[in-house]
Formats: sequence, structure tokens, C-alpha cells
Amino acid sequence: MTLSDGYTSIEPGRLAAAVTYLEMTADPGLERDVLPGGVEIARVQEPRLDWYRTLFRMVGERWLWFSRLVMSDEELRRIIHDTRVEVYVLKVGGEECGLMELDFREPPDVELTFLGVAPGITGKGLGGLLMREGTRRAWRDKPRRFWLHTCTLDHPSALGFYIRHGFRPYASGIEVSPDPRLTGALPRDAGPGIPLIEE
Repeated sequence: MTLSDGYTSIEPGRLAAAVTYLEMTADPGLERDVLPGGVEIARVQEPRLDWYRTLFRMVGERWLWFSRLVMSDEELRRIIHDTRVEVYVLKVGGEECGLMELDFREPPDVELTFLGVAPGITGKGLGGLLMREGTRRAWRDKPRRFWLHTCTLDHPSALGFYIRHGFRPYASGIEVSPDPRLTGALPRDAGPGIPLIEE
């Protein structure tokens, strides 16, 4: 589908986001970081659904992450219990405060499906630690490329963050979806920087 030039109206109750697709096509050869004291990045095998949703909400509610919250248990289990999907948790002082998910289900590509840290620890370099660990793990089996997409609902620095970590934008699009604050997937005060438009 091709959009015409100019403005396009979005009906009340829906969100529109400009999406940027990015890729990394060569292994940057990163060495393993020495993690600061009290910081841990650990893979979680077959994560419990309630645990996953809680962490997903903690990290993404501010940015209106909702895709995994509206899935049935069976849909979510089929993804995060797949041996080709790797879920990682970032812990600081034993407290879980970051999520990363790598999807190896469509070789030869690897997708960074989710990466984020809790609002209280942004700007401390911990997202960068998580990103570099994800990059090293993504290139283990020498894929063709490592890719992701981000959008204008994400953290304002997200696009620049990914570019600084070696990703190159290669495509763009528009995503329209029901506003999760109106469907009940997220509370009405989620995404404070994004207007809530009702009929």
C-alpha cells in the first residue's frame, strides 16, 4: 500500500506512528563488557507468562508497548517458549529492570524484537550494555543481518541510540493501531507524552 503525499486523518481511538526499520549487516566484533558491580544480564529459559508480561509492562508502558499484552496465553507461550527466541533480563542490585528479546526464527536474519529499561534507570548507560550484549549474541551464528524497527511512540532518543550502536535505517512506514489505553490493555495514564484522542 502506498500513501498519498500530504496529511492523512486517523479516526479517534487509534494511534499512528512513523516506523523506522534498521539493520546491521556486518558483525562489529564487540568484546564482552565488564559489567559494573551489581549489574547482571541473564537469559530466562521458558519465562513464566505473568513474569514476562509484568516486565514487559514495566519497561514499555510509558511508550505504549501493548502487542504482547493483548496476546492470548497460547500465542505468547508459542513465541517466548520457542527455543529460537531468547529472552534476557537486566538486573541492577538484584532488581529486574530491563528486557531484551532476540528472535532467531527466520534465518539467516536475527531480529531485536524488544529492548528497554525501566524509566528510573534510563540515561545511565545500562541500555547500551544490554544492546552490546544483544549484538554479540545475535552474531554468534553469523547471520546475514541483525535488524529491528522502532517508532515515534518510543523513547525520543531511541532512533539515535540504535544508529550509534551500528544500525543503519533502510526503510520506513506508518503503523496504525487501536489506542491500548482505550481498549483496556494499558491504563489511561500510560504514555503521558502521547495525546489520548477519543470520540
